[in-house]
Amino acid sequence: MFDSGVGGLSVFQEIASLLPSENYFYLFDNEAYPYGELAPDVLVDRTCRLVRKMMIREAIDIVVIACNTASTIVLPHLRELLNIPVVGVVPAIKPASLLSKKAVGLIATPATITRQYTHDLIRDFADDKDVKLLGNSQLVDMAEKKLRNQTIDLEQLREILSPLIGNIDVAVLGCTHFPLIKQEISIVLGGNVELVDSGSAIARRVESLLEIREREKGYGRREVFSSASPYQEEALNITLKQLGFSPVQLMTLDVSDR
Repeated sequence: MFDSGVGGLSVFQEIASLLPSENYFYLFDNEAYPYGELAPDVLVDRTCRLVRKMMIREAIDIVVIACNTASTIVLPHLRELLNIPVVGVVPAIKPASLLSKKAVGLIATPATITRQYTHDLIRDFADDKDVKLLGNSQLVDMAEKKLRNQTIDLEQLREILSPLIGNIDVAVLGCTHFPLIKQEISIVLGGNVELVDSGSAIARRVESLLEIREREKGYGRREVFSSASPYQEEALNITLKQLGFSPVQLMTLDVSDR
């Protein structure tokens, strides 16, 4: 599983809850965080290089790009490069449009909001709905801070989400970081706004691609890698414990061509 930061742990949690006996390797490119500010060619190069290095290190059956920003441009390149399934994460526009009776709010990074892929999803699955777009990178930083046990500033969050407050009945969490602050977002938007993300759908997709017919008992390996150090391993393990995982050893994977 790959992301620019630790937001993809929200997807990791969904898949591992469904398939606990599988072995999981989570790799995040903190050296280039945040991905929303990278040029597309740089993002593609780094993602492909790091995923390829992980495949050399371990026997990988499937790759999950647990990052909405990367998924919108990197999937075709990875699928051409690899001979195993590659699953991406896209904003849950379709299920949100089916639930909404008023208007849908898409909360994502500025890069995801501007991608043609996102606008194609809206055209194909929510053409008859009012979809309000909100792109903000500060929410990503908020999620990262929460994972380090820092308090979320609800007033700052309210200011960021103010264009949506009272104007929508369904909100799409269009970045894998955002489910990590789902509780805070719900407080600000109000309990009458339903929050939707792609985590459970991605987990079911992974299960089907792996053709798992009978779920095994037991608990597989979980290892976490970053592209740069230092990263607060103690803080990360606190977060993983909160997500139901055992402590992991944080290892660094060199992004260079060596």
